[in-house]
Amino acid sequence: MSLVDVAIVGAGPVGLAAAIACKRAGLSYVVLEKGCVVNAIFEYPTYMSFFTTAPELEIGNHPMVTGHDKPDRRDALMYYRLVAQREGLNVEQYTEVTRVHAAPAGFTLEVEKRDGTPGVVEARRVVVATGYYDNPLALGIAGEDGENVSHYYTEAHPFMGLNVTVIGAGNSAADAALDLWRSGVNVTMVVRAPELKSTIKYWVRPDLENRIKEGSIAAHFSSRVVEIHPDRVVVQREDGTTWQLPTHFTFALTGYRPDLSFLDGLSLATQPDECLVLDEHYQSSVPGLFVVGSAGFAGRTNQVFIENGRFHADHAVAEIARQLAERGVQPA
Repeated sequence: MSLVDVAIVGAGPVGLAAAIACKRAGLSYVVLEKGCVVNAIFEYPTYMSFFTTAPELEIGNHPMVTGHDKPDRRDALMYYRLVAQREGLNVEQYTEVTRVHAAPAGFTLEVEKRDGTPGVVEARRVVVATGYYDNPLALGIAGEDGENVSHYYTEAHPFMGLNVTVIGAGNSAADAALDLWRSGVNVTMVVRAPELKSTIKYWVRPDLENRIKEGSIAAHFSSRVVEIHPDRVVVQREDGTTWQLPTHFTFALTGYRPDLSFLDGLSLATQPDECLVLDEHYQSSVPGLFVVGSAGFAGRTNQVFIENGRFHADHAVAEIARQLAERGVQPA
């Protein structure tokens, strides 16, 4: 591939926003996405609704029209797909960036297609917008890689009448537990903390608390799963005592973190909370490499969402356009 002004890694809402900003700034660009457009949203639970209203999810001044107070997964998939199509965005789906190197012109990106075909992209600047949803936090326990375990929840239908354990106490765990219970599943939550997370959506938390209080959903607080077996999990209390919980399937919904291993050779500076060192334009400690959205905020993923991350893209691309113009670089 010939030299482009900007290589954007990730075709989520923030990556698409960066692509639109590049297009409108007259910069050549390519979006490299290892899955499909807005792959993380595609992987969300089938019937998930967003926390925010439609205007807060919009990019490129394209209005999101929905018949719901809060858009759901299907609304979002349709919206971002249509935006990408109407803008004619240059998105290379199923193209994973495996490594980024510094190069005379800026950066060289090694890529690999789904069929294993390798390739190289040369870019003057790089914008990383990979998010974090494709990198679940591992529990590091025996049985975690079993066929009856998943770090992602989609829908309840396959589990009717079964015993299902949900590990976690955040939004993902709360939504999964309620959806499973409503579909006739015997749900048990195992929560390491003494209570549910305060960040659970305000309209979901009381519903879950009431289901736990009435005994419809069992919940074990100040406890953790230490082993997972095909027919049970082993749970340990704070005092070290353990017991076995009959389980047909386990959802380990304990959170996610950005995976920037493809940037390892660049020695990015980080802060004590694992967030990257970024300037006001979201440029990293490596000049010319920008990290937007939640990808640069490993220690604060609960503070960066589509609603604010989409603006990171505008700041980054504006700075890229300024840098290239200042150097008298003609658009590639």
